[in-house]
Amino acid sequence: MKTSFTATESLEIEVQEHSVPIQHYLRQPQHLVRAIANPQLTEQLSNQRYRVKMRPLNFMELYHFQPVVVLKLWTDANGTLNLRSENCEIRGIDYINNRFTLNLQGQLSPTQQQGKTYLQGRANLQVQLELPPPMWFTPKVILETTGNQLLKNVLLRIKQRLLKQLLEDYRQWAIQDVAPLSTQSSTLPTAENLIA
Repeated sequence: MKTSFTATESLEIEVQEHSVPIQHYLRQPQHLVRAIANPQLTEQLSNQRYRVKMRPLNFMELYHFQPVVVLKLWTDANGTLNLRSENCEIRGIDYINNRFTLNLQGQLSPTQQQGKTYLQGRANLQVQLELPPPMWFTPKVILETTGNQLLKNVLLRIKQRLLKQLLEDYRQWAIQDVAPLSTQSSTLPTAENLIA
C-alpha cells in the first residue's frame, strides 16, 4: 500500500549585521549544515554534499527508524542558499528502506526591508513509501495525519535549531573573520618606519 506525506515550513528572522555581510557567510554552506544538524552526526562528502544522520523517529509507536540523508547545498548568484536532498537511507526497517523516497527542498535568502536585513526561508518535505502489511488495515486518514505531523515535527525541529544556531554562528564567524585583518593592519609598516 503506497502513501505519501508532506510538510512545509517557512521562517523570517531579522539579522543584526556585522562587519562582514551575511551574504558572505551564506556562501559557505557548511555553516548552515552546522546550524541545522548535530556536527557529530554529519559527514562532509564534498564541497556541496553532506551526509546527515537525523534523530531517530517513531511512527505510530510501532516503527522506530533513523533517516540518513545526503544533502546538497549551494548558493546562487542572488545570494540565496539552496538545499536539496539527493539520497536517503532508512536505518532500522529494511522493508521501508527498500520502498521509500524522500524529497527535501529549501531556500534561505537575505532580503532588505526598510534598512534592515532579514533571512527568509522555506522548506518542503515529501515522503513516499509503501507501508508494511500490518499497517494496511489502518484507516488512510489516520496514516496521513500521523505521517504529515511527523514530517511537520521534523521541519519544526530544523527550524528551531536554525533560529537558535544560525545567527550566533554568523556572529562568531564575522568576529573571527575580521580579527585576522585587524591583526594584520596593526603590524603594517608606517611611513615613519619606512623612512627610519
